[in-house]
Amino acid sequence: MSDPQVYLTLAAAALAGLAMLVYAGLNGWRGWLQLKSQQLRLASDVAPAPHAGARIEIADLKERIRKLEAIAAGVDL
Repeated sequence: MSDPQVYLTLAAAALAGLAMLVYAGLNGWRGWLQLKSQQLRLASDVAPAPHAGARIEIADLKERIRKLEAIAAGVDL
């Protein structure tokens, strides 16, 4: 086993195997980054639903506006 050709072949095979592992890892990393990018894009597109207090406040403001418009129009409530 002292033949230099054997050592050269083993080294080339090990280097090829390492290159394949690095390539697979790089593809996995890029895929993970793309997935996270899509998740962030989708999360920013969805508007958060207002909580119940905000909806009640908006309904109250609409009622006040309706009353003010009725007063301005001269309608008795």
